Order: sequence, then structure tokens, then C-alpha cells
Amino acid sequence: MNAAPALLGYTAGVGLLAPRLMLRSAWPHRAPALAVAVWHGLTVSFTVAAALAAYHLAAPSEHLHADLIAVLHSCGLAPTAGAPDPTVADRSAIALPLSVALVVLGAFVLEVLRGRRARCRHREVLDLVGRRSPHLRATVLEHDLPAVYCLPGYKPRVVVSAGALRLLSPGQLEAVLEHERSHIAGRHHLVMAAAQAFARVFRRLPLARHAKEQTSVLLEMIADDRALRRRSREELATALYEMAAAKSAPAGAFAAGGPSAVVRMRRVLTPQRRPHVVLRGTVAAAAVVVPVVPLLFGCVPTIG
Repeated sequence: MNAAPALLGYTAGVGLLAPRLMLRSAWPHRAPALAVAVWHGLTVSFTVAAALAAYHLAAPSEHLHADLIAVLHSCGLAPTAGAPDPTVADRSAIALPLSVALVVLGAFVLEVLRGRRARCRHREVLDLVGRRSPHLRATVLEHDLPAVYCLPGYKPRVVVSAGALRLLSPGQLEAVLEHERSHIAGRHHLVMAAAQAFARVFRRLPLARHAKEQTSVLLEMIADDRALRRRSREELATALYEMAAAKSAPAGAFAAGGPSAVVRMRRVLTPQRRPHVVLRGTVAAAAVVVPVVPLLFGCVPTIG
């Protein structure tokens, strides 16, 4: 039997139904790092399933393993004994799923490069108009509007405006600075780039839209949790309140304020009970297993 119908059904379930289940669940805000892993596991699983579905639609009577061996044989990368020479149809069938994977990978590389280019341009401006503060370990920007953000990646930098220095107390300031350092240490720009790349390729898909939105919010929560290791809940929550209306961060940067600040402020003020260890273990296992589930549909022997 052909695996295409099962794979198409699986992609529909992952692309349409899985985001609804995630959005209705309460645990993601209590375990944001685990939730990010699940969202990205779903996007990888969808990509693999879509690629395998494309293959089985192009070659309904063939088996992926046999075609791969044939193509590798033609390239001199597989044993020659018993390996058939690939036909044009074989090559075309293999090229289709590979193109799906390469488009997503290419979009990720493009997002990484675009973000790096934007941050490099912004750093050049900061070198001209900002001043380095060794005490704050940040660049101070002489601007009246309150703003605190970071430029992660190559030559990372935390930026704070003069307006924020006047607005925030020392404890509040240290809390948001620690928040921004967490983004840098966690390389959150790469995680966000992956979500943005998937959304760029599958822009009309609910999974793509929600994975991008939720990844952005969850990364902020992860940074909040790290800031709480050093500062009190009251300091971070009041800092988020003060920064809630701050101007959005430049392209490629992460800001302490922004549209999610109010939701995060409520979360910070309400101590979060971590999900039960059984739930955490189950979800963690699912995040690892989900990306390879399509292989169970797409790589089983085809029955004529």
C-alpha cells in the first residue's frame, strides 16, 4: 500500500490540530523551555512528513530506501552489488522530498544571515552614538524613551537608554539586564530564526503562525525565569510594567518590554508550579519522538 494518504493525514493533524492542543494546554507557561522544544519538534515533524508525502505521491509504487540506495550507487557512495542504476524517475522522486527539506533549511540560513546583518548595522550606529558602561556591562544610548534590549549572536551587546536609567530603580534595572543576558547566553536568536524560517515557508499554516508567536513569548519567559534567579519577583514584575509600553526592539534584537510584557508580569507575580515529573517526562519524550514519527509511515516497506 502507498503511504501518501497516511502521511497527508499526519501532516494535517500536526499542522492544524496540534497547535490547538498546545494553545489550550496550561503547562507550556509553566515549563517554557520544554514547550519551545515541543513547538520545534512539531515543525520538524511536519517538514519530514511533507517531504515523505511528496516522495510517495511522486513514486507511489516505489520505496524510499531502494531509491536512495540506487541514487547513492550512481554517485559511488553505495556498494555496487545488486544495486540498480537509478532512472530519471528515481532521481526526480528523490529530488522532490530533498527540495522540501532544503527550502526550509535555506529559509533558516536566510533568517540567520538577515538577522546578523541587521544587528551588525545597528552595532555600527551604537558605536557612533552610544557609550560603554563597564558597571552595567551594557551600552548606554542617550535617548529619553525607556528601552532595554540586546543584540545577540556575533559580538553580543546589551543596550539601555538614558530614559530607562531614569525610570527604573537599581533592582529593576539589574532584573531587565539579567533578562537580556539570558537571551544572549541561550542563543535565542537561533531558536527564533528557526521558527521564523518555518513560518516563512509555510506562512498560511496554523502551526507555522502559532509556533512563531509562541516561541517569541516562551523565549521571553525563559529569560524571565533566569532573571528571577538573581532578582525578586517584585523587581522584575514592576520593571516589566514600566517597560510594557517601551518602543519595540530593532530588527534581530530582543527587548524586555513589548506586547507580551503584561502576560509575563502576571506570570512572574504568580509563582508557577512546575508540571508533574511524569508530565514533564512524557512531554520531553514526545518532543524527541515526534520528529521521527513520519518515518514510521513513510519508510515502511510498500505492499503492492
